[in-house]
Amino acid sequence: MTTTPVASRERILSPAYVATTIGMFGLIAFVAFEAMAVATMMPTVARDLDGLDLYALAFAAPLASGVVGMVAAGMWSDRTGPVAPLLVSMALFAAGLVVAGLAPSMEMLLVGRVLQGLGGGALTVGLYVLVGLVYPPPLQPAVFASFAAAWVLPSLFGPGLAALVADVWTWRWVFLGTIAFVALALVLLAPALRRLEPRAEAGEPGGYSRLWWAVVGAAAVLALELAGSARGAAAVGGVVALAVVWIALGRLLPRGSRVAARGLPAVVATRGLLAAMFFCAEAYIVYVLQEHWDLSAGRAGIALTCVGVVWAAASQVQARLGERVSHSRAMVIGTSIVLLALTGLAGSVLAFESGARPSAVVPVAAYVLAGAGMGFAYPRTGVAMLATSTDQDRGFNSSALSIADSLGAALALSVAGAAFAAAERADQDPFLVVFSLAAAGAVLGVVAASRTSAP
Repeated sequence: MTTTPVASRERILSPAYVATTIGMFGLIAFVAFEAMAVATMMPTVARDLDGLDLYALAFAAPLASGVVGMVAAGMWSDRTGPVAPLLVSMALFAAGLVVAGLAPSMEMLLVGRVLQGLGGGALTVGLYVLVGLVYPPPLQPAVFASFAAAWVLPSLFGPGLAALVADVWTWRWVFLGTIAFVALALVLLAPALRRLEPRAEAGEPGGYSRLWWAVVGAAAVLALELAGSARGAAAVGGVVALAVVWIALGRLLPRGSRVAARGLPAVVATRGLLAAMFFCAEAYIVYVLQEHWDLSAGRAGIALTCVGVVWAAASQVQARLGERVSHSRAMVIGTSIVLLALTGLAGSVLAFESGARPSAVVPVAAYVLAGAGMGFAYPRTGVAMLATSTDQDRGFNSSALSIADSLGAALALSVAGAAFAAAERADQDPFLVVFSLAAAGAVLGVVAASRTSAP
């Protein structure tokens, strides 16, 4: 199936596209709901399974394995089209939900989270390929806008609904209940998938090398968290794992990205640092609100609801400003806001430890402000990447941006988990350490953003 010229009256909800549009929107929304729900309920889950020492790994695992899914699905789609990768990705994601929902231990929950990451990473790539094959170019921006909109409702209702489900039944239904909706989305996508013609092409040269480095990088990120949480000689393994991640990033990202070389490499670095620092804070915001401010999961989850709305609003603001604010300036503004917010978040925890006992509104407001910075800067990283790419490297650069996003966040969460454990052993406030690390990383984000203009 190939795209054809589209009449001016055609829309993504026209009869020819409505089922596919709703199916893709639903898939993104269900994945988003699961992400918001898990962020809300993970402290409860970890306590119930006696696995607080593996808390950070529960977030890092799907992000790290998602990189493998992205690379594998990209290679597979290039060779055969998106149908098989999409079906397998949905099966893996559903299998991960089953394993996590039925997990008798935190270790088994991690297995489910790894499967979810593999499926979720591959799903993202498969859907992007599907958009290119099903929709004519004039309709594609509207499709991608619908993907962003698919996160709004889960942000509004996901945390509260997850807390309600856990209170009425059990947190396990947060995972298991999503499976039926994934199946429904597949039914809606089925007609479009059946119309696609299979193909057999050689694919990208060196693709298996990238897949290998994706596996190595993901494994090293997870090993870093495990080794970093250990004591004595075992902790030395964390240094080795960090070195392996550094090497893997050099193979997966454009040259110069690790040191934020001016231009595209700095754009990729900015994206990775933004994801790393923000999602590190997201993983611990509900946890700290429960531990320090004694909020319930539902009340603490309000922070996630607010940040989703503010992120979307800030994204609309930067879109309306358009070329009046350059891509580089938008990224500097956004990363600076994130830095200010994370500094405020760390400061609120410090004030709490000092006996000032600020209201819970203070850390929530700081976290929500970080969402505003993300909404302003995040979209510009993608636009800036496309603006500096050619037909020959657009696919690689797009993949690199997603890899920096996921692997950066996974790496930050692993480091945060190790730091959290070390702080507890030293009888220090672990949340203060984690949020201080996030703020320090945001400083690097501002520096990288300042180098994103063309050389």
